[in-house]
Amino acid sequence: MNLVQRLQDALVAVYDLGGPVVAVLLATSVVTASLVLYKIWQFRAAGVGRHKVLAQAVDAWDLGDRARAAMLIDQSRSYLAPVIRQACGDPESFRAERADAEAEDRFARLERGLSALDIISQLAPLLGLFGTVLGMIDAFRALQNAGTSVDPSLLAGGIWVALLTTAAGLAVAMPTSLILNWFEARMRRDRVFANRALRVVFAPEAGTPEGTARLRAHGT
Repeated sequence: MNLVQRLQDALVAVYDLGGPVVAVLLATSVVTASLVLYKIWQFRAAGVGRHKVLAQAVDAWDLGDRARAAMLIDQSRSYLAPVIRQACGDPESFRAERADAEAEDRFARLERGLSALDIISQLAPLLGLFGTVLGMIDAFRALQNAGTSVDPSLLAGGIWVALLTTAAGLAVAMPTSLILNWFEARMRRDRVFANRALRVVFAPEAGTPEGTARLRAHGT
């Protein structure tokens, strides 16, 4: 028996045991795992959460060291580096609203697919509950058809098979919700960083009389 045949037999066994709801949840889990792996790769490739060099560039800009800031921006691999580079290149023509829009566009690209994970995390338990209700209906129907010769094992077997769908739904929903919250937390941190970085670029401390005096007092 080859691998494909074994896989087919396993899928048929799952369908026979839990019905179409478990089959749907199994397919959903495959889609979810694929989407999560893709988002992890996308976040890693974009450098989500890795803005150390870019933060140093923003600090250098804040202190008035434009040459060092430009050098560090060129070294940064953060997906926000092009936005900061544009803002530093000509802060007068590249308005703050435009910079915010450019940063938000990059956030939106990275957040594509997260809504699908949110839908899965909410619908998977409901699908499991739906399968449980259908299973309980079948179990009590079988009990009714048995008439006076009721076999307790008939009801017990039907109930545990019905509850299997609830367990499957929770097994899909819980890790999906956990991973979704992790993705969203990383994006929230990046938004905070981008907001601060752009505000610093457009209003550096070195550009104000108070800031200049304070920087000179510190020997900068």
